[in-house]
Amino acid sequence: MAITCSNYRRVLPSVSGDDEMKRTLVALAVGLLASGLVAAPAEAFSVKTDPLVSSQGAAVEVATFWLGDGGANLKNATPYNVQTAVDLALPRGGVSPDNKPVTIEPLPPSTSGVVGAKTPTTAGKVFFIGADGQPHWCTGTSVQSKYHNLVATAGHCGYDTQRPGSTLDKWVFVPGYSDGTTPWGLYVGKQAYTHYDFTTYDDYDRDYAFVVVYSGVVSSPSGGLTNFGRLGDNVGGQGMAWNQPLASSVDVFGYPAGPHPDGKRPYTGETIESSSGRMTTATVPSLKAEEFIAVDSPFTGEGSLGSSWLVRYNNSSRMGYLNGITVSVADTDRNLRYDTSLSPYFDGELGQVYSDAVLLWSGAILPA
Repeated sequence: MAITCSNYRRVLPSVSGDDEMKRTLVALAVGLLASGLVAAPAEAFSVKTDPLVSSQGAAVEVATFWLGDGGANLKNATPYNVQTAVDLALPRGGVSPDNKPVTIEPLPPSTSGVVGAKTPTTAGKVFFIGADGQPHWCTGTSVQSKYHNLVATAGHCGYDTQRPGSTLDKWVFVPGYSDGTTPWGLYVGKQAYTHYDFTTYDDYDRDYAFVVVYSGVVSSPSGGLTNFGRLGDNVGGQGMAWNQPLASSVDVFGYPAGPHPDGKRPYTGETIESSSGRMTTATVPSLKAEEFIAVDSPFTGEGSLGSSWLVRYNNSSRMGYLNGITVSVADTDRNLRYDTSLSPYFDGELGQVYSDAVLLWSGAILPA
């Protein structure tokens, strides 16, 4: 799967509080995957990227933190409750493609062990330490990439909005997580990518992140760590789609766990859940979000942040195209039950963040 890259330059502005400076100049030209890709548009914005660990040795320490003591920290983590719900989501707003539509074909897993799975093995939990110093989790999804090492999630499940400009600590991805198990290994985050406007201006229309992960590890019988191979080889990777018309149907996969406003808890957060609905546009005043999309979904907010929205999902292959990521939920009819999930619209600016992330190689954290 060949990727070609042209030289490009990012120009970062000095930070100020003026929202009129939200767009900064940058010349971007990146060739994408040969299978179904076209060049992304040149847009006036910058990609924000930051390391999640300082070295492979530090990555080993992160993996040991989560897998040690029988995975106690995984089991004790709680669903992230930052920006999980909004008071008002208006059924209006405008989203429009900024260039031609782009689709990237899914990556089927190379292992046979996923046969028989009823939900996408690409879905899993991302675990991290929040600003409160406690272990938390969101939902994440393995997506197609050159090095089979990329995870998509909500921007505020990669970057800490309570500590502006900072990434979340001890970030890992566990695909297929269920009841404390790591059936397809644990993958330590190496580098995070998001839109500059999200971390600098709290622009929730850009609340998405892509994280390059190291190859997986599992606990060994001796209590140490054992290599487990690349993420995409083990579970595959969902395709990508941006600058698309709103789909008539989209399947949502995540780990909802929190309560509805009425206090009821229909989900445990221990296993992957799914829902489906039609996409519409939405405006969220509390987030100053004018380019959101919405889907009918009964998911509660806590735990489902980062849930994948897959268009053209195939129940047999469990593959589709990522075209949305849950960043919040809403109770639009005010009956004290969440009924809507919300996502930024995927346009060419998201495509450029993704295109930068797919070019980074990671490798393993342990010797072969």
